[in-house]
Amino acid sequence: MTAPEIASREDWQKARAALLEKEKALTRAHDALAAERRRLPWVRVDKDYAFKSPEGTLTLNDLFEGRRQLIVYHHMLRPADPSPCAGCCMFVDNLGHAAHLNARDTTLALVSSAPVGEIEAFRRRMGWPQRWYSVEDSTFNEDFGVTGGFGLNVFFREGGTVFHTYFTSGRGVEALGSNWTFLDLTPLGRQESWEDAPEGISQTAPYQWWRLHDEYDGETTG
Repeated sequence: MTAPEIASREDWQKARAALLEKEKALTRAHDALAAERRRLPWVRVDKDYAFKSPEGTLTLNDLFEGRRQLIVYHHMLRPADPSPCAGCCMFVDNLGHAAHLNARDTTLALVSSAPVGEIEAFRRRMGWPQRWYSVEDSTFNEDFGVTGGFGLNVFFREGGTVFHTYFTSGRGVEALGSNWTFLDLTPLGRQESWEDAPEGISQTAPYQWWRLHDEYDGETTG
């Protein structure tokens, strides 16, 4: 490693202030991009999909668990997988407590092509609490942009109708991990009053909805 310049505290503060201006500009650019994302057109999902779980076979509508928004991470675990994807596992390791997303009407679930028994065995090994469904014998992965790799899709539900609203993969997934970055992918966003959101989205003051994860009222965390 080449040693960096050694500066006085005053010179460091000046350099830090210059960098901070660029960081703030990037934050504003991310906010503007999230606002544009919230205005993407939707695609109605008319096809039926089967999601296998230890409790039985579910529909896409079931995965919402009664909420309006659903984030699905496509984990690369394959049938009889001798070497589960380390990158996918690092992603899941970084997921936070479900209560915070649930409080914003959002559910997060995992899907893989491996059978249910193998998914459950690996989930227990990793100590993950997330809902994780098998899409073996289904075209769900391929129909939503995931062909052999990993990816993340967002869906919105109005009544019994489901819409596809967003997809990302590759380094677009690397940038995620916090509840805030996940909410930024959804049509409703963080639902805070500072956001540039489509008309009709209910918003609250920033920070005011935050709770300890066991203090949300009337929410099931899944």
